[in-house]
Amino acid sequence: MTDTIRILLVDDHPLVRDGLRARLEAVPHFDVVAEAGGADEALAQARAHAIDLVLMDINMRGINGIEATALFKQAFPQIAVLILSMHDKLEYVSQALQAGARGYVLKDAPGKDIVFAIETVMSGGIYYSAALARQLSRPQVHDSFLTTREQQVLQHIAAGQSNKQIARELDLSVRTVETHRLNIKRKLGIEGQAELIKYAVEHAQFDGGTAKVAQ
Repeated sequence: MTDTIRILLVDDHPLVRDGLRARLEAVPHFDVVAEAGGADEALAQARAHAIDLVLMDINMRGINGIEATALFKQAFPQIAVLILSMHDKLEYVSQALQAGARGYVLKDAPGKDIVFAIETVMSGGIYYSAALARQLSRPQVHDSFLTTREQQVLQHIAAGQSNKQIARELDLSVRTVETHRLNIKRKLGIEGQAELIKYAVEHAQFDGGTAKVAQ
């Protein structure tokens, strides 16, 4: 990835933002263009600057990071949001995903993981820290009656891939992938796309950030 990624840091601790800025600006194609200590300031900065990605904390005074993520996705759907948090509870991960976040990284993760997470998200994928991936790796109990092909499609959904990307990976037409998605939702009793993605992630096995649906 060579295009510059313009980043907005959102954390109510200035020292944390300083450390993140120093770490991220050491990457040639990362540009931290703005910082904010809360949701309202972050939204104002997004209006004032061209932003590609928001690195968002959860614990902030007033509007928390998950609520702020939902506000960002409503106001700026083109901006990717990556959660950077000290919380490793899957409840937070699920809430962040439902709010529109494209990934969730723990604050104690190595610096290289944060860099890789940003690049993964900006390439259209979904990223979770390895510690969270291990928690998400639990056997499924509901989708054993999916066909092998539907299991494969669900695996790629968990990895954050679009219908076009899945079609290319599995050598299928986009229309066929769409049909598989509909069949998966029908069999699992799922209605919306967000619920389908949430289910896929929660019933996937991960290997370094790559999702595999549990068999």
